[in-house]
Parts: sequence; C-alpha cells; structure tokens
Amino acid sequence: MFHFVDKHAMAKVTGVSPHTLKRYRLQGHLIEGIHWIRINSRCIRYNQELTQDWFSNRHDPSAHLQAIEVYLASKVGKKKIRQARVA
Repeated sequence: MFHFVDKHAMAKVTGVSPHTLKRYRLQGHLIEGIHWIRINSRCIRYNQELTQDWFSNRHDPSAHLQAIEVYLASKVGKKKIRQARVA
C-alpha cells in the first residue's frame, strides 16, 4: 500500500529538510505523479514508499524503476476495480 504524506513527515522519514525535498522536485529528481502529487497550488503530498526507495536506490536506477512499476501496476488494478463497480 502506498501512503502520501506532507513535506514535514517526508523530511522526518528521509532525514532531509523540506527545502531539499522541494529542490529535488524542481530539479526533476522526484517526478510528479510518481514521487509526489499536487493537491492544489499550495499543497504537495509525497508518496512515502517511492520517495524513500528513491533515496535508497538513487544510484541504482534499475532497482528504483522496479518499485515504480509496482506502484503503477497497483494504480491500474484500482482503476479496473473502480470501473467494474461503476458498470
């Protein structure tokens, strides 16, 4: 299961400041829709598991890509379940 947390919780988990998290976002290291989502113009939430995985595997992109694939597959499964419920 994937959890989305605010910048303060993510900073505590990763050991970096909220400013550093923002810098990683703006530099493109953390990808919107994967590592973080925008709730509104002033509110960002971080995917805790994928962001932690990026910190652990940032020097091994293939290992991190596997975690991203698991996340994306979980989203597809949820979409299929929602569509089935609506029909």
